[in-house]
Amino acid sequence: MSGAQSRNRWAVPLAAAALVGASWAALQLASSPETEGERASEVAAAIELPTHVPGLRPDAWFLPEEPLLGFVEIPAGPFTMGSDPSVDRLAFDVERWSATSAQGTVDLPSYYIGRYEVTVAQFAAFVRATGHRVVDETALRGDWRQPVTGVAWTDALAYARWLDATLRSWDGAPPELAARLGDGWHVRLPTEAQWEKAARGTDARIWPWGDEPRRDRANFGTRGPAPVGSFDCPECPYGLADMAGNVWEWTRSPYQPYPFEPSVSRVDLQAEALWVMRGGSFTDGEQNVRAAVRGGADPGARRPFIGFRVVISEH
Repeated sequence: MSGAQSRNRWAVPLAAAALVGASWAALQLASSPETEGERASEVAAAIELPTHVPGLRPDAWFLPEEPLLGFVEIPAGPFTMGSDPSVDRLAFDVERWSATSAQGTVDLPSYYIGRYEVTVAQFAAFVRATGHRVVDETALRGDWRQPVTGVAWTDALAYARWLDATLRSWDGAPPELAARLGDGWHVRLPTEAQWEKAARGTDARIWPWGDEPRRDRANFGTRGPAPVGSFDCPECPYGLADMAGNVWEWTRSPYQPYPFEPSVSRVDLQAEALWVMRGGSFTDGEQNVRAAVRGGADPGARRPFIGFRVVISEH
């Protein structure tokens, strides 16, 4: 491989990290706590939630109108993680499992993942209920069914924690989910392994629908995000939507070389750390919307092409 080719194989993941390299420390110094609190309260109070959004439940914080509120169970078992460049010519070096193996096997317990990315309506319901500070107010604009964007990793964590507490205290929670939460499971951001298994299933496919790029299966190479679920993907494992393109999705995994280690976590949010985001976005080409592609972002980064989805899991 030439020097130029080697640089190109690293270019997109590292460029993604640079694009979203907003300083976490700088965010902490943006304004006084009093000013921030007053502004957050004003923004929350001004939100006018809709009375009807197709496919979403206004009486359940605009979660999907499905028996499990849009959560889909991913069965326990192993899957192939990472990319083999002899099979996937678009693979980046950061997707390689180790010096001796292109791909690895990860065995995950069962978990539930959102069929869709978290929407503007869902995030607005959270802000309205909690007064959460919204730094980028574009997060509350646009089609109610579009994926929320302009949210930092910390905003995504806050939403997941709120939804966890909300579902636990709600008498209307689906019995299956209530039982899991009662057993000590939690609403969280997915690990990157949970995300990748949900995206590609157990057959090591390159894109969620198979081994060839398809413009009719995902929103990529366009000018903006589409409402969640706009693209049918009958070949996609587990019936999930938008696991390629639309918006990059935050995970709770720190950005580090493979092999993936599920026990690794980072608790010092002040540290200079990147967090993994997955799936590519509407702005990307076919290479960046593959199931194994990895991006990294500063936890305080807020961009119009980054959103998230959540899981319910034991670990």
